Amino acid sequence: MTHTILRIDASARRTGSVSRDLLDRIVSRFGDDTTVITRDPAEGLPFLNEEWVGATFTPSEQRSAAQNDVLSLSDTLIEEVKAADTLLFGIPMYNFGVPATLKAWIDQIARVGVTFRYTEAGPVGQLTGKRAIVAFASGGAKAGSEFDFATGYMRHMLAFIGITDVEFVLADGMSIDAEGTIAAALEQVEKLDIAA
Repeated sequence: MTHTILRIDASARRTGSVSRDLLDRIVSRFGDDTTVITRDPAEGLPFLNEEWVGATFTPSEQRSAAQNDVLSLSDTLIEEVKAADTLLFGIPMYNFGVPATLKAWIDQIARVGVTFRYTEAGPVGQLTGKRAIVAFASGGAKAGSEFDFATGYMRHMLAFIGITDVEFVLADGMSIDAEGTIAAALEQVEKLDIAA
């Protein structure tokens, strides 16, 4: 049975990117019977605007052709997530948070009535039964520190849409001990339970 991966690279760097290298290594841990869908928010995604919001909150059967066109990219991105068994994220910390391009991707896929819904008990994610692995790289701020507004945000947003099986491969504090940090991250990659 084919295993489908959605790989999302958020680093602005194409060469020398620690998070991209870690994702390469994680992907290589999966078997040959794996399909990889690649999405690179760093190539640019539109930010939400008034037309997008208006189209989202218009019932699907009432949307105009123009509104459907506005949501077409969002629909495609959501279908990629739905098709995936495992989501892989390569995320560098930029200014203590996630890159703006990744936030643009999240805004496109977090849609009420599609990937989450509101209930009397609160929001309920609709994309359950998936696994996420986040390769996270940072310069000075350590994951989980008071200066880290990225890892907690990712864990929260993934749970918000229904993905609660989330693991982190951490290459944090690169500016303090790059060699030791990368070695520790590579060890984490090797310990991932890929059969899960």
